[in-house]
Amino acid sequence: MLSRRGLLAGSALTLLAGCSSPEPAPSPSPTRPSATRDPVTVQRMRSAARGTDVDLVLITPEGVPSSGLPVCLALHGRGARARTFLDLGVPEALTQVVRAGTPPFAVAALDGDHYWVDVGGKDDPQRMLTDEVPAWLTAHDLRPASAVFGISMGGFGALRFARTHPDVKAVATASAALFASWPDARSRGVFADEANWRAEEPLLHTGELRPAALGLWCGESDPFLGANRRLAKAVSPAVARFSPGGHKEEYWRGILPDVLKFVGQRLS
Repeated sequence: MLSRRGLLAGSALTLLAGCSSPEPAPSPSPTRPSATRDPVTVQRMRSAARGTDVDLVLITPEGVPSSGLPVCLALHGRGARARTFLDLGVPEALTQVVRAGTPPFAVAALDGDHYWVDVGGKDDPQRMLTDEVPAWLTAHDLRPASAVFGISMGGFGALRFARTHPDVKAVATASAALFASWPDARSRGVFADEANWRAEEPLLHTGELRPAALGLWCGESDPFLGANRRLAKAVSPAVARFSPGGHKEEYWRGILPDVLKFVGQRLS
């Protein structure tokens, strides 16, 4: 297990969807989880659902006992990794909002791919989130995840997670990568075929989303703005905020405190 100090040194992962990220420092071999003691830990886990090893990044507020905390999953964008949330400033932002009065909770980020859904083959990130992650969190003395936050591709995955977990208390997306048509989705080169996309696309299953649990954030210069506005109109979420910004790190950093407050208030 790696400590926060070792992780943050020299880290410079990109957050831009569709871009490649520099390789972070190597992780240790997969091991059994253990109780979380540091505000930030990273553990390499074997995911049978994904057919590979993944990073499990756990972030808790500084100065708050982690035992029994509720958990929000954090799903990264395309080309990024779980550790991207460290570069985004989640550890500092989480501590700040909790010190300002938001009820404490933990953030659990994982490595995903292809919009966090099963596109055929032997890699199913959603099955990892549903079937494997609960036991990993329990082994760290944390509660099962009852919230989910996703950026770009991760927003797609968060909404997909919410469809099959109607009891989730908070679903937050930033610049969610959504596709209003099959030609648009096909251009990404991810989905197996149109039927696969139609089965997974959140915009085609808005009736399965609970408005009271949903918060949407998107920049007004974001290429996915139109699709996010369409989702907001269809669902009427508890929060739908469109403000200046693009599909980039600066925007996500700026909205992060609001997102974490939204999640923490609902988890309480």
